[in-house]
Amino acid sequence: MAEAAELLAALQPVSSSHFRRLLRESGAPLAPLVEGVRQDTLDQLERTLLALLDEPEARRLVIEARDHARMAQRRSPTPEREEKLLWMTVWLENRPLFRDWLQLRRVKLQPTA
Repeated sequence: MAEAAELLAALQPVSSSHFRRLLRESGAPLAPLVEGVRQDTLDQLERTLLALLDEPEARRLVIEARDHARMAQRRSPTPEREEKLLWMTVWLENRPLFRDWLQLRRVKLQPTA
């Protein structure tokens, strides 16, 4: 994490979200707080939200991601974006139960045969 902070300082002025995008594109393994919240797919959102559960400083990242998701949903509403917003809201409101809630939610989202 210290290396990422030093690199970010050296690249100023660059936003933290753009910086995280550049680091992700590098393919290098990233610490959860550096990688942030990935919203490309539900699987990536799940992976990154679970990785951030034990990070005390993660709340700010999840709030920022949720705010971006809200803006995207207002511009172009989709059921998937609504689902992602729900996941981040539950993460923020009840972090200790998020893992169990998410397992139940994933079962509910499975298509029935």
